[in-house]
Amino acid sequence: MGSLAEERALGYGGLVSDLREVYESGRTKDLEWRQSQLRGLLRLLREKEEEIFDVLCEDLGKHRGESFRDEVGSLAKSVEDKLQNFKKWAAPEKASSLLRLIDSDCSQPVYLAATPLVAFPATAFVMPEPLGVVLIFSCWNLPIGLTLEPLSGALAAGNAVVVKPSELAPSTAAFLAANLPKYLDSKAVKVVEGGPDVGEKLMEHRWDKVLFTGSSRVGRLIMTKAAKHLTPVALELGSKCPCIVDWLDSNRDSQVAVNRIIAAKWGTCAGQACIAIDYVLVEEEFAPILIELFKSTLKRFFTKPEFMARILNKKHFQRLNDLLDDPKVASTVVHGGYFNAKTLSIEPTILLNPPLDSDIMTEEIFGPLLPIITVKKIEDSIKFLKSRPKPLAIYGFTRNEKLKRRIIEETSSGSVTFNDAIVQYGMDSIPFGGVGASGFGQYHGKYSFEMFSHKKAVLKRSFLIEFMFRYPPWDDSKIGLLRHAFRYDYISLFLALLGLRR
Repeated sequence: MGSLAEERALGYGGLVSDLREVYESGRTKDLEWRQSQLRGLLRLLREKEEEIFDVLCEDLGKHRGESFRDEVGSLAKSVEDKLQNFKKWAAPEKASSLLRLIDSDCSQPVYLAATPLVAFPATAFVMPEPLGVVLIFSCWNLPIGLTLEPLSGALAAGNAVVVKPSELAPSTAAFLAANLPKYLDSKAVKVVEGGPDVGEKLMEHRWDKVLFTGSSRVGRLIMTKAAKHLTPVALELGSKCPCIVDWLDSNRDSQVAVNRIIAAKWGTCAGQACIAIDYVLVEEEFAPILIELFKSTLKRFFTKPEFMARILNKKHFQRLNDLLDDPKVASTVVHGGYFNAKTLSIEPTILLNPPLDSDIMTEEIFGPLLPIITVKKIEDSIKFLKSRPKPLAIYGFTRNEKLKRRIIEETSSGSVTFNDAIVQYGMDSIPFGGVGASGFGQYHGKYSFEMFSHKKAVLKRSFLIEFMFRYPPWDDSKIGLLRHAFRYDYISLFLALLGLRR
């Protein structure tokens, strides 16, 4: 195969065929190979930690503390989890050994697949198998984490992979292109750099799965291109993630809530994250107290400009600036509002009750602007959310168990987190993903493995026993025997077969 530059000119056909040849050889399915790739990712994160901090600072102005918390540290933890568990995830699940269970939370029976007695002797199992050759489009706001987390899942599952990092984080993209081949199998894992034209050319080819993280606009283009080959797609898109803040009687609880909201709004890429809090819903009486807590805590947290990331580029800076152009919106600013075009930095900005039909309340903000919307009663926030598209995440700060239950049962979102925010993204034990317009497909932890696996059902039967009532010519007797079989009424079935019951 030629260079990636040559492949780009040719449309990447050779790249895809070479990867498919590697996959078909069976090399990526080998468990030892998978283990070596995961270990390679860990070595990359440990040995190149300082370089990762440097490129994230160059692309986004991230402080090393934020970079370690949100990308390097959390990612190393996730890869370690896969390294410890992927062999168990890859093992076949024998259906014949599974039993009828009782769910302790709902006391309802949960039936897991088992071989029916009428098929005896038989065995059945579910075998996870890799999908094949997969394509991962990562985003610019968490450019290391949103590349290597799905990549680790694809490798643990035994796939050959092409990674297309975002061109909007060029230093990180160059770092990945230069270093992934050194730590991973360069024949089975490829990094392709470039802009939208490169993405379009890659999507001209057949893939066994495509994961795209980014905007809804580009997500639609990906799906349209994927339809040509019926390529399965997972989309991780943005949304307006709301945060419901109930009246918290304890001063400490209120302060802890504010700490966590600030971290989830301004402390994660300056709010440029799909799971960042987009706006807050709070009762009218509590709003002034909350705003004052925000002001004092912001002053304590961001004592230096470098403690908050900058805006990606001039285009995004201008987009955020335009959100405040409307005089009706600008007049609702109660804190901040300073924009520095030279450094692409925006002061943490709080707005109180901007018009609900304004752009800032209808478009995903993706920046350090936080609208606060007041409601008469905190329960009214549920009706407010139900009238809007399903978000990637809903956050709620409350001690009210009834309110928590209503939020869970009456709203729909990719996830719900109570009394914290964004931390669900770093948990390997629960899936991360959207619903409806916020995307579809789930990953992280075991779910990253499952995203890039196919659960193949396998049934093995014997020639020993043959029931002729499953074949024509048909009569009422055969239909009766089938009725017993489908009801698992084996006593009546065998009595009927013996001629002791009609």
